[in-house]
Amino acid sequence: MPPARTHKIIRIRERQGVPVLADMAYTGAGNRVTTAERRPPNGELTPTERTVNRALSAARAPAERGIARLESWRIFRHARCSPNLMAVLAEAVLTLERHR
Repeated sequence: MPPARTHKIIRIRERQGVPVLADMAYTGAGNRVTTAERRPPNGELTPTERTVNRALSAARAPAERGIARLESWRIFRHARCSPNLMAVLAEAVLTLERHR
């Protein structure tokens, strides 16, 4: 199960009315969760669907790069703790990165 579902992040964001851009693992997660369109079986996406998928990927790219950067630190590679603790750890790592 994806971490956002495990920690109820999706449900909290929906309650707050915040839209979520997510990858294909979150398909069907709710009205406010936007994921890429899947290619239909034995078919192709329309040009509009391909354009929307590219725009979604471009919007998610900075967050994906940020997560990749954090995962380059050993402490984040296999972390299985609460999002609150992860936020504290991320803040500490970012502080160390800035003073590098």
